Amino acid sequence: MNFNGIIVGAAVFLIIGICHPVVIKLEYYYGKRSWWVLCLAGIIFSAVSIFLKNDVASTIFGAGAFSCFWGIHEIFQQEERVLKGWFPENPARHEYYENIRKNK
Repeated sequence: MNFNGIIVGAAVFLIIGICHPVVIKLEYYYGKRSWWVLCLAGIIFSAVSIFLKNDVASTIFGAGAFSCFWGIHEIFQQEERVLKGWFPENPARHEYYENIRKNK
């Protein structure tokens, strides 16, 4: 029996499950300017994926890389969701959000 697909599927499920709250927390504490953290993580995971000899591990790191790259998009979308009131805004960054609301 070959469990590689199940292992990769479970790992991707966990990666996506971890990335979702990471994006929310990054936007909450640092705003959309923290996108570079996800970009750097994606580049590192991509490089690791390229050099791994094990196909399963390489696939998992590749999935992690592109989850981080997708997180860059999501961090900008998260700011929009906060502005709409769908997610709580950081009270320490209230003035930032008010300036955006005024300029729209």
